Amino acid sequence: MHVDEEDEPQVRARLGELRLEHRDLDDAIHRLTESVHIDQLQLRRMKKRKLMIKDTIARLESMLIPDLDA
Repeated sequence: MHVDEEDEPQVRARLGELRLEHRDLDDAIHRLTESVHIDQLQLRRMKKRKLMIKDTIARLESMLIPDLDA
């Protein structure tokens, strides 16, 4: 599925938001793992959220690639 030209700016904006959230989660996970008392449940939830964001980013990026009709 490809994004219409009129929807592309919204998709790119959403990608930027997701990339920022992904980077923030990465930083938070790193800080949490360095903590003396690691909350394993919170860590698992953060990693799961980070993976979901990564999957959404990949899906949105693939939507921005123009369809190639062979």
